[in-house]
Amino acid sequence: MELDKHLHIISLNIPYPVDYGGVFDLFYKLPALKQLGIKIHLHCFKYGRDEQPILNDYCESVNYYERTTGPAALSLRYPYIVKSRVSSELAEKIAMDDYPVLMEGVHCTSLLNDTRFQGRSFFVRLHNVEHIYYHHLYRFSDSLLKKLYYLWESFLLKNYEKQIADKADFLSVTQKDAAVFSAIGAEKVHFLPLFLPKWKIKTLSGKGNFCLYHGDLSVAENEKAAKWLLTNVFDDIAIPFVVAGKNPSRQLAKISAGNRSTCIIANPAESEMQDLIEKAHINIIPSYNSTGIKLKLLNSLFNGRHCIVNQLTVDGTGLDKACYIATDASSFKNAVLDLYGKIFSENDLVLRHQLLDDAFDNENNALKLTEIIWPGQPL
Repeated sequence: MELDKHLHIISLNIPYPVDYGGVFDLFYKLPALKQLGIKIHLHCFKYGRDEQPILNDYCESVNYYERTTGPAALSLRYPYIVKSRVSSELAEKIAMDDYPVLMEGVHCTSLLNDTRFQGRSFFVRLHNVEHIYYHHLYRFSDSLLKKLYYLWESFLLKNYEKQIADKADFLSVTQKDAAVFSAIGAEKVHFLPLFLPKWKIKTLSGKGNFCLYHGDLSVAENEKAAKWLLTNVFDDIAIPFVVAGKNPSRQLAKISAGNRSTCIIANPAESEMQDLIEKAHINIIPSYNSTGIKLKLLNSLFNGRHCIVNQLTVDGTGLDKACYIATDASSFKNAVLDLYGKIFSENDLVLRHQLLDDAFDNENNALKLTEIIWPGQPL
């Protein structure tokens, strides 16, 4: 008789509700693993979110820990995102058994530096390459204080990621991120696609009547992208353009107000956002960094029609065949003008199925994960 398989998962935040891109992978792997009979012991750091009883439906146990914030989490050696998630209570609970440990993000890897756990089976989920991500935050922040913090954090993260590269197995969401970690010394790097909702490709055929950019507009990079599209792509073409997302700034609204063909939809409900994605004729997704994978890209490919992106949006994802690649304002504008008159065809739909159906199958990816954690052991 096979013994039950138990797994500790350390989560950088409470993975419910699933209301922003960063928690999709954190949450949706829980039901997929439970379905395979894995006994999950979930450990969550509390960070602006309440405890969630629904997590008990998927886990044998759920534990919550306060995240240390402010000056107490500053260090000359460890990145803030790591130091702020050091917990003696967590370490004591992990030490009570020898179950393998899955750490959600470099954020949750402080135990790799604890000599009590030498020889333990550790796995780190890479949601992106953090030192690159923080360098992009540095580039796009308008606040001098934030720029200094992001630059210092990027420096610490680059050194820290090298330090832990040989202490765990790593699970990346793109092939490109896997290559980055291999290059800095990680010997065991596995590509494992993102866990998603039970999306089925339901792209509407035919033609929509507007273009859409969506995202959390309180994030500096997303606001920059929206402003760039408004002032450089949709500045002189009479095609309806909608910008939708969380907490748009007054400056963004002011720019939009200067163009009769554009509008801002602030803080749409999830159902409204999905409706916009489905009904748009073109989803436009420029990006300023290529680390990780953009959930807005996957959402648009599963649920929307045409997608126009730049190379950074699709780098390392294998999804470029399903998108139209633009490089600058002129090529984005030309792509919009060209695609706005083209229906989304059955051939387009077939290609989506070929690229997405198998790659983002939660059950298959949960099986891949268990094979990595317990190689050669049947479920």
